[in-house]
Amino acid sequence: MLSASPDDALAPDWLELPSDPNDLVEGVWPASARRDADGELSIGGVGVSELRARFGTPLYVLDEGEARAHAARIKAAFDAAAAAHGTKARVYYAGKAFLSTEVARWVTQEGLRVDVCTRGELETALAAGVKPSRIGYHGNNKKVSELERAVEVGVGAIVLDSAIEIERLGAIAERLGAVQRVLLRVNSGVHAETHDFLATAHEDQKFGTPLEAAPALVERIREIPSLDLRGLHCHIGSQIFGSAGFAESASRIVELHAALREDGELPLLNLGGGFGIAYTRADDPTPIEELATAIVDAVAAECEVRGIPIPALAFEPGRAVIGQAGVTLYEVGTTKDVSLGDRGDRLYVSVDGGMSDNARPALYGSQYSARIASREGTGEPVLVRVVGSHCESGDVVVDHEYLPSDVTPGDLLAVPATGAYCHALASNYNHTPRPAVVAVRDGAARVIVRGETLADLLGRDAGIAAPAEAAPGARTGEGEA
Repeated sequence: MLSASPDDALAPDWLELPSDPNDLVEGVWPASARRDADGELSIGGVGVSELRARFGTPLYVLDEGEARAHAARIKAAFDAAAAAHGTKARVYYAGKAFLSTEVARWVTQEGLRVDVCTRGELETALAAGVKPSRIGYHGNNKKVSELERAVEVGVGAIVLDSAIEIERLGAIAERLGAVQRVLLRVNSGVHAETHDFLATAHEDQKFGTPLEAAPALVERIREIPSLDLRGLHCHIGSQIFGSAGFAESASRIVELHAALREDGELPLLNLGGGFGIAYTRADDPTPIEELATAIVDAVAAECEVRGIPIPALAFEPGRAVIGQAGVTLYEVGTTKDVSLGDRGDRLYVSVDGGMSDNARPALYGSQYSARIASREGTGEPVLVRVVGSHCESGDVVVDHEYLPSDVTPGDLLAVPATGAYCHALASNYNHTPRPAVVAVRDGAARVIVRGETLADLLGRDAGIAAPAEAAPGARTGEGEA
């Protein structure tokens, strides 16, 4: 690997100049991603040119085998770590990362439960055939109608987030003649080393209750016959590398858990998710086996110090299951050389998507990778910024990357690690239809979420009496079966 040019001030320190700007970095791309003899990229055994011809671009591509493998590996890691201490682990897939009925079936078939936080996510999981008893329900402001539905179908656990919600859910469960299992979300005060918007256990934010307020809330929950307190819940943030934050949070939560056990059993402790993945070659996430062992060891040690049995443990990975399974395909529309004098030069590569299909760079300053996918480039690596087609200067898809200098209009560009929070955060900004999601596996491709059409967009406009059909060439996401 060559070092980035020292006089190129536009390149960040973490970005290395690759010896081959066509390489596919292991751990960033799905394991099935490879180039054929002509340099074309395939994912799950399906070539990107075929995907473009059948489904158009932009296009979300999900490698089913990759997603299933991550789900199985994570479950195995936590099962083994828990068994080493004589307890059990539950692994919930955090549906907010990306949820469809097909994905819900994949993860449940691999042994995971499903975590939801809205009525829409709940109904999607139910439509997929997920057993209600294997669903957890989150949210800081659940509507009465949402809580009613969750109790009616028999959701396995509802995570209570406030004093108001305790009373609200207690009244609903009593009216419906049910005893609802619940957890109480507690903020451990651990500040995860991540973006401020992704750190969720510090004091000044909307989720959960402070440690010092938890005993009174637990006492109140235990007073309500229609609520069955099963334990505590804590989530310190997202896209976290290493186990130190989890271990520190565990020590604080176990201390509270031990104190609360004096007045009643608490058989479960849910430590959330937030396990990071690699988006660029500079990222070095902790292997899930090491992470699981370190977290469970920390809980076990804290329990041993206090002379209490280790409870059953629950975890909620989302990104770690689905993130690396996703690749987004774009078509290059224009390229533009921009010289900033002594600071260096940058090539702007504009694609036919943008912040409407991946809001994370604009929201969090997230970094991604990119590669020419329809062929191998032959030019020397040049510093590029991949940008979208929206009327917004912050419409950046990949902020810093090296691509072959011969990248040109018509090339397919692939951005890896887009399985999590890209489709989930997608919008219709600038009246742009959201792309389809296509699953690939063993050389076959199929639509699992239909793409929107212009007719779909116009059909929601109450000022149009009879929306016209989508014009020829408009994105439909239907394609061949």
